[in-house]
Amino acid sequence: MTESTVVHLLRHGEVHNPQGLLYGRLPGYHLSENGRSMAEMVAKALAGRDVAALYCSPLERAQETAAPVAQTFGLPVQTDDRLTEADNVFQGLVIGGMFRAPGNYRHLWNPARPSWGEPYTEIVERMRSIINEARAGARGHEVVLVSHQLPIWIIRLAAEGRRLWHDPRRRQCALASLTSLTFEGDRLASVGYSEPAGALIKPPKMLKPAKRR
Repeated sequence: MTESTVVHLLRHGEVHNPQGLLYGRLPGYHLSENGRSMAEMVAKALAGRDVAALYCSPLERAQETAAPVAQTFGLPVQTDDRLTEADNVFQGLVIGGMFRAPGNYRHLWNPARPSWGEPYTEIVERMRSIINEARAGARGHEVVLVSHQLPIWIIRLAAEGRRLWHDPRRRQCALASLTSLTFEGDRLASVGYSEPAGALIKPPKMLKPAKRR
């Protein structure tokens, strides 16, 4: 019989970011208290499954999300740069404000690449590489890879044969969500999605309308 292997792509939990910055790969961004609760909920949801290995992005928010999973299964956290956040020239800027500065328009000429950050094809290449390596090492079992929204969403689009260019508002990759790839031997058999910490996800804050002068 063909062996089944499941690769769970876990997005990190909520981050403490009171300034509303696009933090990208910047250091020093940790989970909020709510984010830590999300990580605990995911670990509880996975408890009892056949998780044999745990890999993680080097960024703090991912490492903190991985910690309860590591404790639940008694596994070491294997840090791998291939799981890190996508590079972005706008990191460090206020989310939304980056599109109001005329000086930034030169980065917006090709949304299909995208021209403002790491090419989607390169994200696919590195994510596919670590997924293949992780599933080979955990063949016949399950493995958890902790990463970030864009890398997870891009590799899912590639796995499903969809175009990589997309509307960021339509990504199905919520905080602390699991995108689960099930392989039968070396063949991808199915893609699943779940939100173990969905009850803790806060609705996005609405922008206040500008005051009339």
